[in-house]
Amino acid sequence: MLKIEHLRKAYGDKLAVDDLSLHIRPGEIHGFIGHNGAGKTTAIKACCGLLHFDAGEIYIDGLSIKEHPLACKQRTAYLPDNPDLYEFLSGIKYLNFIADVFGLGRQQREEQIERLSREFELHDDLAQPISTYSHGMKQKLAVISALMHQPRLLVMDEPFTGLDPKASFLLKQKMRALCDQGAAVFFSTHVLEVAEKLCDKVAIIRRGRLVVEGTMEEVRGQDSLEEVFLELEGEHA
Repeated sequence: MLKIEHLRKAYGDKLAVDDLSLHIRPGEIHGFIGHNGAGKTTAIKACCGLLHFDAGEIYIDGLSIKEHPLACKQRTAYLPDNPDLYEFLSGIKYLNFIADVFGLGRQQREEQIERLSREFELHDDLAQPISTYSHGMKQKLAVISALMHQPRLLVMDEPFTGLDPKASFLLKQKMRALCDQGAAVFFSTHVLEVAEKLCDKVAIIRRGRLVVEGTMEEVRGQDSLEEVFLELEGEHA
């Protein structure tokens, strides 16, 4: 579903991502773990076609993101760590705008907006301007907009930040449901407990390079993993 081959991205003299290769298969929830500045967000933005990369290749559903950028984006939903929403719009107008972007028909968009907004307890606030929303409400709106078109690939950067426990639990259920339907989920996190409970596979990145990848059972106990875990725990102690 998502194949990253020898990805490289530098900002001036700083190498943000260095020869990264990953393969996220249909049906998998794949966690991307690393401390702040490790290169997670750079890699994720490259996978979503939002960032030019210096070398390597990215394929989504077998299509090159360089050669078929629009087709790749149509198959993908991206949830950034700090969603930049059009705050002058109401919630419902924003969701209809996203539905237009992905070409959703009237019946499908109405059904999806109705169901998802009620599930995430945002339905009664959709008529209000986004500028009046709390951070948590904005995050819920972004989640709904990402799920509406039932993407083949869901890519998220620290998706649980700002969500209340109930919304976080619901998002985890949605992630698993998508994978059960043959989609794939790739998300970054620094919360190891989330990765352990939720992910089929994890990839640990450190200073732009892949440290280890595999199931939690495969990577647990390796010295390289423990070192990164300790570093993460130290940051958030």
